[in-house]
Amino acid sequence: MSATEPVEVRILDRDYTVGVPSGERDSLMAAARLLDSRMRELRGNNRMVSLDRIAVLAALNLAHELQQLRQEREALDRELARTLDTLNRRLDGLLGPAPAVHD
Repeated sequence: MSATEPVEVRILDRDYTVGVPSGERDSLMAAARLLDSRMRELRGNNRMVSLDRIAVLAALNLAHELQQLRQEREALDRELARTLDTLNRRLDGLLGPAPAVHD
């Protein structure tokens, strides 16, 4: 188990302390910057929108993007598996049956 360290992040002008495993600080900081940016876009010039609503909408948008990327990756993985299967069958056809091994 890796040790965690406290990291200060600033999201929509509020400071948060988050525990993060050692070595993942930069990744967390990048995620915090992305979330802050998305929340600022959603808030726009309307400062009256509640922070909760902005946070939920930002989370929903990011979750939707993540789901789309996962679906695209699954489709690419399936296509890669089909391509590899086709290449293996072609190689098997070119090489012929494997020779018998005698002890």
